Amino acid sequence: MDKLLTIIVPCFNEQEVLPLFVEAVTPVRKELKEKHELNTELLFVDDGSTDKTLEILRDFHARDESIRYVSFSKNFGKEAGILAGLKNTKGDYAVLMDADLQHPPELLPLMYNTLTTPDSDSDTTGSGPYDSVAMYRDDRKKEGFFRRHFSSVFFRLMNRLSKLNIKNGATDFRLMNRPMINAILSMPETNRFSKGIFNWVGFNTKWLPFETGERPAGESKWSGGKLLSYSFDAILSFSEVPLKICSWLGIIFCLVSFFLGIFHFIKTIIFGDPVAGFPTLYLMMLLLGGIILLFLGIMGQYLARIYLEIKQRPVYIVKETEDNDPIHQKER
Repeated sequence: MDKLLTIIVPCFNEQEVLPLFVEAVTPVRKELKEKHELNTELLFVDDGSTDKTLEILRDFHARDESIRYVSFSKNFGKEAGILAGLKNTKGDYAVLMDADLQHPPELLPLMYNTLTTPDSDSDTTGSGPYDSVAMYRDDRKKEGFFRRHFSSVFFRLMNRLSKLNIKNGATDFRLMNRPMINAILSMPETNRFSKGIFNWVGFNTKWLPFETGERPAGESKWSGGKLLSYSFDAILSFSEVPLKICSWLGIIFCLVSFFLGIFHFIKTIIFGDPVAGFPTLYLMMLLLGGIILLFLGIMGQYLARIYLEIKQRPVYIVKETEDNDPIHQKER
């Protein structure tokens, strides 16, 4: 019996690029069927698009039932799109891809062949085939200076602050088997950082380099501010080190203040000059006040995430799928 691969494609306002994506992935799907006896389905996750993305997805499914879609009630973010895609996959395997063709579809046969062919590469643990094939950017010269260097700093910082080991340049372009998919879905957290979750669940992973393709249409939805916010959320999701830093700095400042107090007490007794050092005292008060506010802000961020987890709100809300398409159901 042929196996099934679900190609998960989160998308937000991608009306210009969606037809180009389907055109590019169609011959790859045929190759997987003919050479690898692997059936495929496309699963688009519409993240509350405000353009004609949903209309295009409806039309795709009307013409080809192997193209499915899930549409959110509003924009919940890419992490929600990834989770919805994995929850709704029917395949024995699933691959995550961006709709903008920067994740080249022609790499899918190589990824599947790597996943199902065991070898003795040092990137694996244990024996047997891989459970996941993950792609990382090998050449980031196409990106701007800020984004390229910020990304490199983020991965190094993330690995140092957490117990994860995420490859520098790692992307969401990843092929997984069913056991790994089930392991990811077993994690019910609301604040999700998929790259961290993929690493945390373990399994045998093979990393392959690739060069990002050119975006044929539309614009990137990731601004510098969004990337910075995403990075901050990622660190707080998988590391308690910021809280430990706050604790250790608190202890250090307590010790410093204690010894300074002794120093000034002795100095006053010997030299009788209690007024000197007022500017230093003033600056220290400002410094300590700023540090206290910073620590409170860090702790507040952790408390906010605990608050969101306790409320148990859904990560996303589905408004429509191909099974309840209000337009083409009437035509049927």
